Amino acid sequence: MCNVNITLSIDEQVVADARRIAARRGTSLNRMIRDYLLELTQPRDRQATVEQLDSLWSTSRYRSSAAWTRDELHERA
Repeated sequence: MCNVNITLSIDEQVVADARRIAARRGTSLNRMIRDYLLELTQPRDRQATVEQLDSLWSTSRYRSSAAWTRDELHERA
C-alpha cells in the first residue's frame, strides 16, 4: 500500500476545533481524518455486524429479570 498526501482547504477555526477534539481523544487530526475516510469507504457487511452483535450479547452478563411495560420503557409510569 502506498500513502498519498492530499491538500485540503478547511476553515482555520474548524481545524483548531478538530485538533482539540483529537487531543482529547488521544490521537491526531490526521489519524481522525484517515479513520473517517477508511470507515466511509468500507462496505457495510450486515451479516458480520449481526454476528458481532450476537457475539457481544452471548458474552454479556446483563439479563433482565422481567419484561418491561411500554410506559416503563418511556418513563411514563
